[in-house]
Amino acid sequence: MKGMTQMKGMTLTHNMIREIRARLSMLAVDDSGMSTVEYAIGTIAAAAFGAILYSVVTGDSIVGALTNIINRALTTRV
Repeated sequence: MKGMTQMKGMTLTHNMIREIRARLSMLAVDDSGMSTVEYAIGTIAAAAFGAILYSVVTGDSIVGALTNIINRALTTRV
């Protein structure tokens, strides 16, 4: 009787291992979430680029240069 119970336990363990392997292989092959990840990375990159562009444009040197260009344009005699 002990041998039969032990054999059923081993079969159950082998079936569980086989099931886990099948699920892991499906996860490794499945790429249904790739587009979501790509959109997330693209959004983060765009936000970072926007933050860098904002800091450059609102920096003192750019604001000063734009002010000088506008002042020259307004004071130029035609």
